[in-house]
Amino acid sequence: MPLTKAPDLTQRPPRSARVRLGGYVVLPRMLDKGRAAVAGTNGEYHYDCPMDQRFLNFVGVDAAALKEQLATGAGDGEILAWINQNAKLPRTEVEINAWSAWMTDRGPSDVDSRNYFNDLHAKIAPKREDIANWFDLLDVDDYASYGGLL
Repeated sequence: MPLTKAPDLTQRPPRSARVRLGGYVVLPRMLDKGRAAVAGTNGEYHYDCPMDQRFLNFVGVDAAALKEQLATGAGDGEILAWINQNAKLPRTEVEINAWSAWMTDRGPSDVDSRNYFNDLHAKIAPKREDIANWFDLLDVDDYASYGGLL
């Protein structure tokens, strides 16, 4: 099956990290980045970044193996089924919901990440006082990167 569902991330951002698939935040965004990487349209976005690795480690799936599945052209539902079937750490609905809530609220946890967070926030949205966590920062960065005015 050819890769026909790859987004062109040079033209638009991947889905928000807040969007869920199978209850998991981050997953749809990671799939967009993975498909775009396979197609060579990922632009400045990186598949298997630290945020993606948090998901991959949580479920116990190898990034390269998942990327191979994305290259088949499988849709989101098929990929979710593959993840559920191949996860070394199968998760319950309660665990998925708790992890997704934690990820949604997660902010910088050390000095280096706090400095990076603050520097990027000051660069892209210095007047926004509502940027409190990584998902907030990603959303505003995606918006600003594609011409949105803040």
